[in-house]
Amino acid sequence: MMRFVPIHERSVPVKVIDSHAHYVPQTVFDTLTRGAARFDGVECLHEDGRFRLAFGGREPTRPVNPKLREADQRLAWMDEQGLDRQVVAPWTDSFGYELDGPAGADWNRFCNEALWRACEGEERLIPLAGVPLQDGERAAEALCEALDHGFRGFMIGTQPRGDSGVLDDPSLEPFWAAAHERGAVLYIHPMYVTSDPRVVDYDMVNAVGRLADTTVAVARILFSGHVLKYSGAKLILSHGGAALPFALGRLVRNVDAHPGQYADPAEGLSRLYVDSCVFRPDALRFLVDLMGAERVMLGSDYPFPIGDPAPRKVVDDTPLTAAERTEILSGSTARVLGV
Repeated sequence: MMRFVPIHERSVPVKVIDSHAHYVPQTVFDTLTRGAARFDGVECLHEDGRFRLAFGGREPTRPVNPKLREADQRLAWMDEQGLDRQVVAPWTDSFGYELDGPAGADWNRFCNEALWRACEGEERLIPLAGVPLQDGERAAEALCEALDHGFRGFMIGTQPRGDSGVLDDPSLEPFWAAAHERGAVLYIHPMYVTSDPRVVDYDMVNAVGRLADTTVAVARILFSGHVLKYSGAKLILSHGGAALPFALGRLVRNVDAHPGQYADPAEGLSRLYVDSCVFRPDALRFLVDLMGAERVMLGSDYPFPIGDPAPRKVVDDTPLTAAERTEILSGSTARVLGV
């Protein structure tokens, strides 16, 4: 019978790394509200200590959670949860994919610089950059610039226009080629906006809509062959890979029903990484059996309510070997990001 080996029983301590969190430093909003930086199509709304962003004249974002903006609460929570380090990425609402290419590139560079400065003096935080994904050429340039600066990887959204678009759009070929050539780590995250009115009720945008968004977006690059063609890039999927691991048999059947037309989704999925933000031990055990523990990373989705407030618990409650647990808590993330 498999024996659980708690962390404290091992002779070699594990440096626990949370691979999935978001951070938009307060300096971004301070700079915008005092007018120290201006960007075409970007508006910062500030009222009663609450901040929201608006891009291209569209509806403002959700209010920016203070935990998203401040480091002290984040570090205190990490201490409470026994997390040694955390990978912090931009917030999808702040990507600004709704802007045109030049404006999007300027905004992206500003946000990357602010995140880098916020993490520079805190070694526990590992920043991921953004790219202006609405423009393939500029996204490729931003990727190379960020890697040269020292960023370990990137978070990109599922919809390159903010509320529309696909990752296999031919205009994004320069970005995919650059990611492949540079061996870039790309964390693929769903966008908040959805065009499906059925998920508006019952708070299903978060509960269901985002899983559907990831499933559709990544299924496209599995069938298109992007995952295999640009195999130099390392792709991580949030929220346990959404429905993709559980629907793999159906994806394969789709290929079998249309022979010679689409790339093999099973081979593509076997090259991806997923986080552990699935909440249930049986779901995490399934992911490990399907993907291998070396492709599963601890993830909290901090600081959002739909995220996991105690990300180590699902790992502790799942029947795993000591080696599998170490991979999830630390090894896979450390190896992929080179930390």
